[in-house]
Amino acid sequence: MKKTIVFAAVATMLFVQCEEEKDPFAITNGAIGPLTQKTQMKQLDSIYANDSIVKLNPITGAIETQGEVEIYDSEGAKLLLLSPYDESDPNSKIANVQIFDSRFKTEKGLTKASTFKDVKANYQIAAIENAINSVVVFLKGTDLYLTIDKKELPEDVRYNFNQKIEASQIPDTATFKYFMVGWDAGEAIEIQEGDI
Repeated sequence: MKKTIVFAAVATMLFVQCEEEKDPFAITNGAIGPLTQKTQMKQLDSIYANDSIVKLNPITGAIETQGEVEIYDSEGAKLLLLSPYDESDPNSKIANVQIFDSRFKTEKGLTKASTFKDVKANYQIAAIENAINSVVVFLKGTDLYLTIDKKELPEDVRYNFNQKIEASQIPDTATFKYFMVGWDAGEAIEIQEGDI
């Protein structure tokens, strides 16, 4: 009887440990691998202790991670660009994540290497914004948004910045210029000047 109880306890512990081990490349609502909407910039040093963190705009005298940072794995591959709500506050949470590595994927298999055909097959489109050099596609019920270069669109829709662009006007073969997650907590997602 005691052996059965001990076995059951060990099996339960192993099951709980397996559940706690999270796929470091999974994209879900509110999380990307070990990052969540609640992750603070100052926590990145411990989360990515085995990887490299490159501070893009180092703040003089800062003792913790502040401002935008890029994450590289131990092999030197660029994984992510993390942008905080407040660049000067190490307690700031992450607002936007740009995904560079194709190993990051959603439950439906969408990655940086996917095409617009994959988007249409697996997601509903919430909105499409027409920008100067690109279109931004927001996916319904997710934190994801994609930027597609207008060079990938038919010529008749490339140059009219006021034209409403429909999903049917984006070719199935269109790839993503930017593959992004926005945790803007209901705020409008800001597109930086260099991104469009």
